[in-house]
Amino acid sequence: MYQFFIEDENAAEDFVTIEGSDVNHIKNVLRMKPGEKIRVCTRNGQNYFCSISDITESFVRADILEKEAESTELPCRIYLFQGLPKNDKMEWIIQKTVELGVYEVIPVAMKNCVVKLDDKKAKSKVTRWQAIAESAAKQSKRSLIPEVKMPMSYKEAVAYAKKLDVKLVPYENEHGMAGTKAAMEQIKKGESIAVFIGPEGGFAPEEIEMVRDEMQLISLGRRILRTETAGIVALAILGYQLESQTDGRDE
Repeated sequence: MYQFFIEDENAAEDFVTIEGSDVNHIKNVLRMKPGEKIRVCTRNGQNYFCSISDITESFVRADILEKEAESTELPCRIYLFQGLPKNDKMEWIIQKTVELGVYEVIPVAMKNCVVKLDDKKAKSKVTRWQAIAESAAKQSKRSLIPEVKMPMSYKEAVAYAKKLDVKLVPYENEHGMAGTKAAMEQIKKGESIAVFIGPEGGFAPEEIEMVRDEMQLISLGRRILRTETAGIVALAILGYQLESQTDGRDE
């Protein structure tokens, strides 16, 4: 079943209205017809199962069949602070971490980053990255579209993370999964979680020293992971832990 996102005001009591580029996608790419079923989510996370009732050049109307009570979101909001990688690796990172439940992606310019973005390039990249996040959110049936922020300096990112409840830094020189397990088991439902991932060259020693007393350094295992792998592994471990806790409480 295809999924689409709409603005909150486009959801009425009995029907929803889809506008923008999704209209052309429904009409001319997917060639959908009245009567076909779709899933629709508002920006605030309300989910609906709908049946298309009318397709025009400017909008698609769909009757609400059922309001879905269960969200597809994780019980905690995860903020991924990703050291800027080379080439198109950021696109892969965004796509996969959105599928895994990330709430926000913050590209971070760190000392060992090869990529340097000026404001014009950064805005263009973020527009592209946000479109990838939306596409991945639709594919994975997310209840919301994660936001990709404008790139920050490492100092700005650390300051931004201070407002969050839990701050994790997977670090290649940190050994032992017991500490990782303990840190994740202490996370409570509803908390916000920062995850800092270094770029290809890893964290600079001074970057680690800057956060050593404020954040939890953890290990992701005995092997050294690529920057495009580390965030995905961290999100997968967190997702398993958080959803296992939720399932256990629901039983």
